[in-house]
Amino acid sequence: MPTIALLIASNCFMTIAWYWHLKGGEDKALPLVIVISWAIAFFEYCLAVPANRIGYLHGWTGGQLKVTQEVITLAVFTIFAIVVLKEPLTWRHAGAFGCLVGAAAFMFAGR
Repeated sequence: MPTIALLIASNCFMTIAWYWHLKGGEDKALPLVIVISWAIAFFEYCLAVPANRIGYLHGWTGGQLKVTQEVITLAVFTIFAIVVLKEPLTWRHAGAFGCLVGAAAFMFAGR
C-alpha cells in the first residue's frame, strides 16, 4: 500500500533529521545542526503529506493514520537506535512497541 510505504520512507528521513547529530555531529554548532535537520526534514514532509492524503482518500481516518505513523516511527527509530546509536534493546522497547501495536489494532477494529 502506498500509504504505508510513504510513511516508512518519511519516518526514515525524520528519524535522521532529529537524531543524526547525536553520533558524529556533536562538534557542529547547534544553529548549523538545526538548519541541516530542517533540510533533511523537508524530504520527510514531501513524503508524509502525500501519504496522509492518499490514506485519507482511501478511507483511513485521521486517527488511524496517526497511530499507524507512530508504530512506524517506533520501528524505524528502534533500527536507528541499534545501528547508528549502538543502543541495546530492552524490555521497555518491546513493551512500548506492543502498546502502540495494540493502539493501532484498536483504531482499525471493526473496519
